[in-house]
Amino acid sequence: MARGTLRVYLGAAPGVGKTYAMLGEGRRRLERGTDVVVGFVETHGRAHTAELLEGLEVVARRQLGYRGAVFGEMDVDAVRRRRPHVALVDELAHTNVPGTRNAKRWEDVEELLEAGIDVITTVNIQHLESLNDVVASITGVRQQETVPDDVVRRADQIELVDMSPQALRRRMAHGNVYAPEKVDAALAHYFRVGNLTALRELALLWVADRVDDALESYRAEHDISAPWPARERVVVALSGGPEGDGLLRRGARIVERAMGGELLALRVSRSDGLTEGAPDAVARQRRLVESLGGTWHSVIGDDVATAILDFARGVNASQVVLGASRRGRLGTLVAPGPVPAVVRGSGDIDVHIVTHDPSGHAQRQPQSASRLGPRRRLGGWLLALPGSLVLTLVLHLTRGVHGLATVLLLYLTFTVGVALVGGMAPAIVAALASGLLANFFFTPPTYTFTIAQPQNLLAVVVLVGVAIAVSLVVNLAAQRTVDASRARAEADTLSTLAGSVLQGGEAVPALLARLRESFNLASVVLLQRDVDDNRWHEVSAGRAAESPAPVELAADVPATTLVVNDELRLVLIGRALSPEDTRVANVVAAQLETLAERDRLRAEARVARQEKERTAIRSALLAAVSHDLRTPLSAIKAAASSLRATDIRLEPPDERELLEEIEDSADRLQGLIDNLLDVSRLDAGAVRPQLAPVALDDVVARALRGLPEDAVVVEVPDTLPLVLADEGLLERALANIVENAVRYSTSEPVSVSAAAVSERAVLRIADRGPGVPDTRKADMFRAFQRLGDAPAGQGIGLGLAVARGFVEANRGTLDAEDTPGGGLTLVLTLSLAPVLGHEPPGEPVAESPADPAGRTLAGGQR
Repeated sequence: MARGTLRVYLGAAPGVGKTYAMLGEGRRRLERGTDVVVGFVETHGRAHTAELLEGLEVVARRQLGYRGAVFGEMDVDAVRRRRPHVALVDELAHTNVPGTRNAKRWEDVEELLEAGIDVITTVNIQHLESLNDVVASITGVRQQETVPDDVVRRADQIELVDMSPQALRRRMAHGNVYAPEKVDAALAHYFRVGNLTALRELALLWVADRVDDALESYRAEHDISAPWPARERVVVALSGGPEGDGLLRRGARIVERAMGGELLALRVSRSDGLTEGAPDAVARQRRLVESLGGTWHSVIGDDVATAILDFARGVNASQVVLGASRRGRLGTLVAPGPVPAVVRGSGDIDVHIVTHDPSGHAQRQPQSASRLGPRRRLGGWLLALPGSLVLTLVLHLTRGVHGLATVLLLYLTFTVGVALVGGMAPAIVAALASGLLANFFFTPPTYTFTIAQPQNLLAVVVLVGVAIAVSLVVNLAAQRTVDASRARAEADTLSTLAGSVLQGGEAVPALLARLRESFNLASVVLLQRDVDDNRWHEVSAGRAAESPAPVELAADVPATTLVVNDELRLVLIGRALSPEDTRVANVVAAQLETLAERDRLRAEARVARQEKERTAIRSALLAAVSHDLRTPLSAIKAAASSLRATDIRLEPPDERELLEEIEDSADRLQGLIDNLLDVSRLDAGAVRPQLAPVALDDVVARALRGLPEDAVVVEVPDTLPLVLADEGLLERALANIVENAVRYSTSEPVSVSAAAVSERAVLRIADRGPGVPDTRKADMFRAFQRLGDAPAGQGIGLGLAVARGFVEANRGTLDAEDTPGGGLTLVLTLSLAPVLGHEPPGEPVAESPADPAGRTLAGGQR
């Protein structure tokens, strides 16, 4: 049986018309004679959507009971038995009611597809799993119902249902999306123009990536290697030289002119690792690419032109930007570079050649004439001069044993040995000396520099030439060995420095300390300029013991100052750095700039997050004042008006009932206000507990005053050791916790028990209510959080938030766990008071007046 096809209508937000478009497609197919049924569609009370349902066959929903309510879910088995050609299934990310075969509706859809039924469905961009965190950071709302991206990506067709934020807000204002009483709140929060614009951009980008994937798949299936410039992709090839900055900016300007273009920076490295380009320049260009909105790519290839073209074709690039030095004809003939080869092999790819002044390979570090050590060079000179004379003496004494060819080979072997020991210069001297001595002593006519036979002259010339060539090769090999060792040392140093950052903690101090250890310095100090007095101040440092600070440096203390940027300087104290060490230090300086910027952004994000939380609290407080506080005020006003009414005669029992209603409403109002004030104190950090030894059984007894006797069972022994707490704060916290438990406990009384465990006192408040899912336990302790079954008008979701704040102020913890057999248990732990004569570490113990400030009602946390 062939698998059915999946068509997805993707929207940026609720109300853009996904369900309407799905039903319209279903009606069009029905008119064309296709067998179409509605597996599940939710109209949300929208009249235009309900009109489109008329005339479509709707499969009856499966009714399921859950927590005392009945819910309708799609009957997958009924749809499969009906076997339509097309099934319309709304809300792909929906979570099914417990008791169904599949937990998610997208799993139901998978069953229909496996049964050969085509499915048309809908989903919003915020329900994709990969975008859940992004959407939460934008809107402040984390979606609980998500669908894996792969499920949507595998769809045969994805159609974006788009609508501008202004048009969607107008639809909402006209009542076409939500009920009138919900419109104002929705427009002021989730459906703000900024949120809708960001969600729309996410949807457009996600669909654009899906289109790119489809295009790449089509090109791969049809073996199309030539680039299709459906989207401008500009590849900028970099060599690591100073001209790279200009090339990147030129590529960015090309991308800007092509709307929706993409900038890709390409760095080609040789396979032997001996590449040109200083690491600090490469790091700078990489930051420039990121600032221009591009991406950085590195490939390895000995043929630079081939590597550039292969990469460009692999990413379907439309243009390549190359740099060409303005050199003379001779320089171009000697070293043409990769530009001509790229132009010849570019095909349909446009090549932009940007000329620049010759760099002269200035990025290379100056190299000495020889990379051999001084002892080897001295040994080479000692071997070259006396050794040639000794070899000549030995050959002269044994001249009857061997001929001229043997003599020349021995001289050549000697010269090669000198080259291996001392490098190029001693080997050249040994080669010249060997040629002259061989000519004088062994080439006829002997004892004269005249050479009678041409072949003997050629042999001597070959001897000198081979000796010089071998010397050059040995010297080059020595240089390459030193370069490779140096590169490996630099890589190990940079890897160690990077590892110190990745290991966590404070990144800048860790990097400075590791840099000091790597280069054996006395101290490394990061300075920052004060914008007010224009003076440099230390912001971080890595120092050895008793090392001087920059302001204390004496004239004879060697120090190196590196410029990080206009506002930062890196001072390395202890010894003068070599050019190679300075190059590595410059790379670290570039990392420090990035880390400093990251720390600044983190600080700003922290402030913004705190301000966002305060704004959320203020918004919730406004909602609480406008709704939850209005309920007891309305009750007080109604009861007082009834008592003052002159046209109604009230009996004494009725008057007492109204007076009790006024008293109860006033108590509830007082509790709400107390919790609001407590949350404000906790948020402002104004809670200052006075810790003292407290008897837990006494505090529990006072916290339970006002509750029905049969509502709570207390098992707190009076022999329990004293706890260290602020008595007033602890009583307020316990009152909120127990009141909250009593409200939700259904059949059995709330259990309050305590015991001493190790150095802690553990208090457990267990109820037999509906309990709280594990995914919501953390939310219980956040301000203004209530679960859906909270009674109307019963608090504003502050009770447990205040309780946890007060418990933590007492150096304790408050956590939630399931009660065995059903329900919720709150576990409160406190430190035991110290034995007389042994003060605890931390804050001093002080006497505190026990003034609990009255009973506090919980905020209806659950």
